[in-house]
Amino acid sequence: MTRQEEKIGIIYHPDYLIHSHVQHPERKERLEYINAALQENIILEKVVRIDPFPAAVEDLTLVHDRNYIKSIEDACQSGRGFLDMDTYIVPDSYRVALLSVGGALTGLKVILDQGKENLNKVFVFNRPPGHHAENNRAMGFCLFNNIAVAAAAAKRDYGFKKIAIVDWDVHHGNGTQHSFEEDPEVLFISTHQSPAFPGTGRVEDTGRGRGQGFNVNIPLPPGTGDSEYKQAFERIIIPILDQYKPELLLISAGQDAYHRDPLAGMAMTEAGYSYMAEQLAEAAGRWCKGKLLLCLEGGYHLQGQAGIIVQVLNTLGKWGLEKPGQNQDGEPAGHIMNRLEQVIQIQKTFWDL
Repeated sequence: MTRQEEKIGIIYHPDYLIHSHVQHPERKERLEYINAALQENIILEKVVRIDPFPAAVEDLTLVHDRNYIKSIEDACQSGRGFLDMDTYIVPDSYRVALLSVGGALTGLKVILDQGKENLNKVFVFNRPPGHHAENNRAMGFCLFNNIAVAAAAAKRDYGFKKIAIVDWDVHHGNGTQHSFEEDPEVLFISTHQSPAFPGTGRVEDTGRGRGQGFNVNIPLPPGTGDSEYKQAFERIIIPILDQYKPELLLISAGQDAYHRDPLAGMAMTEAGYSYMAEQLAEAAGRWCKGKLLLCLEGGYHLQGQAGIIVQVLNTLGKWGLEKPGQNQDGEPAGHIMNRLEQVIQIQKTFWDL
């Protein structure tokens, strides 16, 4: 490595493959393709692999109702196959879900405690994903809200008062929003396709009570691609982050805005994801001492997600691997820019945009 290159932490456990359903888009092959891509691109020598510890029930209660947590354990033991029409479980899903939340908590500890690894940036390759999970409800393939628990733990264990979560998954992180919509100590910013599942994340949803103004929803129409996401970052996301000055930056990293993803209709490329990662890493450098935690959410085109993650890690680590050649600087579509203007007009009440 050159001196400008940076080691990146990767948190992974083979038990993340146990929670799987052969006919479901959120299945073990998502991680298997990522692992293969890391090996093919000689990335494993540039990262530090870390085993996660499982979350405790007390950690989960920072976000979830205790009776709900027990209901997930009981459902898994009972042999039920689905909690709703989208969200499946297997007998070991409760244990794996604790390990998935634990991956986020492990990553938090790694970047903040600066132990032997001495890492500032960590990507958690955990399953099941989490950002749809509500206080007392599983939904959207999610059992427990990994990143929301990590944010709440950062407040409990480290005393942070200004945490930012940026959710670039193509679906709105309803569970994360609802966890913190009355909390000014957590800024939640979401880019998401609209209309799309779960139907939340309106421009007008800016938080409630003391949390008013700390919820930034950027719903985007199908067909939104690199150039429009770039405008969203330049005109909304980065200016708000720079005004908020977070002490900690977390990313709900879903790769399903990719142009070939089977569950969405967006037009993002690997280059677009690389750009977003670069912008957020620079913001973390300005306000968070370079500390950045990414947790895996969606992304269902197996090769596409794996390629995106290679490029995101390459960007974060400044490794100089060959980058994809797509042009992300085309002329933004007028109707999408109109949607961004709507967001700006709403958010001008709270931020200088």
